[in-house]
Amino acid sequence: MQTRRQILLAGAAATLAACGRNTYPTRAYTGPEVTRIHVEKTNRRLMLLHRDKVLKLYHIALGFNPEGHKRFEGDGRTPEGPYVIDRRNPQSKYHLALGISYPNHHDIALARAVGRSPGGDIFIHGHPPTGVSKPDWTWGCIAVTNPEIEEIYAMVRTGTPINVTA
Repeated sequence: MQTRRQILLAGAAATLAACGRNTYPTRAYTGPEVTRIHVEKTNRRLMLLHRDKVLKLYHIALGFNPEGHKRFEGDGRTPEGPYVIDRRNPQSKYHLALGISYPNHHDIALARAVGRSPGGDIFIHGHPPTGVSKPDWTWGCIAVTNPEIEEIYAMVRTGTPINVTA
């Protein structure tokens, strides 16, 4: 009786512990290091590079108002310029996410000059569980498919430079 109770309690504890965890597949990557990321907004593509060699190329979705540099929170634009991948979010509501170091000092000054907040939380991420219905749908992030963000998440390390161009 005591053993059965211990087994049931252990099973319940394991189930509860798993509730808050991301259950997305973890991929391993053993290829060349991704030394930088380049994003071309006009061409809607993201490239993972090892030095000057393109390792992978992805089609992307951008913010709902993609032309021009992000100026302030809510403008629907994706930032342009040099940044770094500064964080990882395995619990993202957009499958998985890699944080981009926006805003920098220049971005903050631009937004404050017009009395606005620069916003933040700009990521490379996957899709939400409900899917999307238009080509550029984020609030300023860079979106790829969920299988693609799993691959990118495995390949890219925190600290990787990313340059976003028009």
